[in-house]
Amino acid sequence: MAQALRLSRSAWVTLAGALAVAAAGIAHQLIRHRGRTVIAGNAGRLVVDDGGQGGVPVLFVHSYAGTSAHWAAQLAHLRRHRRAIALNLRGHGGSAAPADLDYSIPSLAQDIAAAADALGLQRFVLVGHSLGGGAAAAYAAQHPERLAGLVLVATPGPTPVDISQEVLNALEQDYPRVMADYWPSMTQGARPPVKAMLNADMRRLSRKDSKALIAAGFAYDPSPALATFRGPALLIDTVHGETASALHLLLPQVPRERLTGTSHWPHLDDPDTVNRLLDRFLASVPAQPMPKMAVPVSPRREASSLPS
Repeated sequence: MAQALRLSRSAWVTLAGALAVAAAGIAHQLIRHRGRTVIAGNAGRLVVDDGGQGGVPVLFVHSYAGTSAHWAAQLAHLRRHRRAIALNLRGHGGSAAPADLDYSIPSLAQDIAAAADALGLQRFVLVGHSLGGGAAAAYAAQHPERLAGLVLVATPGPTPVDISQEVLNALEQDYPRVMADYWPSMTQGARPPVKAMLNADMRRLSRKDSKALIAAGFAYDPSPALATFRGPALLIDTVHGETASALHLLLPQVPRERLTGTSHWPHLDDPDTVNRLLDRFLASVPAQPMPKMAVPVSPRREASSLPS
């Protein structure tokens, strides 16, 4: 036995290096699956909350002024059976704010893409709330092959240009007054601890970032992206989303659930109901991607000068 342990100095160095690499890999897995993980995004660091194992993974995306903590009840519920991740979008929850104030929805979709790539999510269900729902729809349009399903929670449809411009002008003239009127209307129906949490989140967001986020939300219409998505989809709405341009009116073919008695954040106010809806939706998602059907090729025709 003693003879077997007599290794050369170079062998010991090699062995020690291998053990160090292995230990580092194990530590990385512990950090990755038991808490917050930092990954690289286009605007800087992105912080994600990653945990659980098994099943088709679910990636959650929060709203304007939100954080990954908004999905705590859903993460705890789903992680009993599957991997569940919550992303902090740029400028939220410890993720770096963009120096150029680029909060456009396509850029937020790039944050989702960066998280999915860094975490090795080849096929997953994407759940987005409000502004995060718009980003989720944009990601679905760009990477439909990666999504096993799409859930949009309290995600608004397009805002008429005249209304959005009126709001943006008012924000420039008197931001505190406009927000003092707007924010309570969104938190109406929230349980007291939820309202306290949302108010604290709102105070952490700088005025310049807030205005850029609001403008980005107004500028994006998620309905075309949702209309072209061919996988399983679900709308979870509240009474706060009843407008003439609501997504369920524009796209009545998309299954919808409407919750009452909550604020704009149903997953915070009524997590049990939202969890049941997610469970039912996830049960309908195939564990493996559906095989692609062969498309018959039509005989090639000669070009014609006749008008089509």
